[in-house]
Amino acid sequence: MTPALRPAATATGSASASASGTGTGYAPCHHGEILQGVFLDHDGRRCAGLVTLPMAGPGSRAEFTRRPGTAPGALTVVPADRTKAARAAALAIAECAERTGLPPCGGELRLTGDVPVGLGMGSSTSDVIAAVRAVADAYGLRMGAGTVARLAVRAERASDPLMLDDGRPVLFAQREGRVLEVLGPALPPLVVVGCTLGGGAPVDTLSLPVSPSPSPSPSVAVAVSEADEDEDDVRACERLRTQLRRAVATGDVPLLGAVATASARRGQRVLGHPEFEALTAIARRTGAAGVQIAHSGAVAGVLFDPVAPGVRHRVRRCLHGLDAHGIPATRTFTTRRP
Repeated sequence: MTPALRPAATATGSASASASGTGTGYAPCHHGEILQGVFLDHDGRRCAGLVTLPMAGPGSRAEFTRRPGTAPGALTVVPADRTKAARAAALAIAECAERTGLPPCGGELRLTGDVPVGLGMGSSTSDVIAAVRAVADAYGLRMGAGTVARLAVRAERASDPLMLDDGRPVLFAQREGRVLEVLGPALPPLVVVGCTLGGGAPVDTLSLPVSPSPSPSPSVAVAVSEADEDEDDVRACERLRTQLRRAVATGDVPLLGAVATASARRGQRVLGHPEFEALTAIARRTGAAGVQIAHSGAVAGVLFDPVAPGVRHRVRRCLHGLDAHGIPATRTFTTRRP
């Protein structure tokens, strides 16, 4: 499959910095994963990969103002606790200074947004990408997705594929910032009943087992350690990858739901959400295609085929079932082909 990321050198824009010295950037979030595990790349090497479930609406916005003449380290960030975004901004400043020939300098980065933190919806990656784009805009540049991915991985040691804007579902190597496979033109449309597990409490991804690889990810945890993945496990992930590819190609929502449920169940080996069996039972009773979860957080979704008979009634029954089991519902949304 043709990779969705071009080489990291891709960037367009003027050779001089933005006249105002201020730039803005935006990045969306996602609703956890459809598939996550350890897969084989083109060379047969194992690497962690994921396929995220897109969600329109929440996102991160950044504004960066350059302060020419100040030291590169003179970088202020609001809110001050967005340390990953601060690292991303510093890396982006160095990149932009090299491209424009201007000396690197400090500045102020301001972040706003409405992505819930700690639920596995890519809040830190959204901040990081918005920050990189804002810095580039302040320098009169527009960075390609490959460059943004490279800087994002350096800033937070892993990255969700939120820098990809063309809407195609990809299997993304989050610790390397590269696309393993473009799975097709678009996911089949879904109705997603969102909810949170564990009472909606944020998950400390630093405490989750991750690979003992040279660049472990504290921000995007893999549900099963790569060290624990034997050949049978890798083959199982590859089978799910093949099935998901087929589901995308044929618009097969039940098959996509089966893949997402199987991946979510594998994730329970580490996450162990006590409500997981209740969630899957609700999905079965209401005729849902399956369930998906964030493998590094508490957000989950019950997946429905929007053209299935009585889908509105099914969704209402699902919401009632979640309430009966004390599982907080968040939002119901629809994914659509671009």
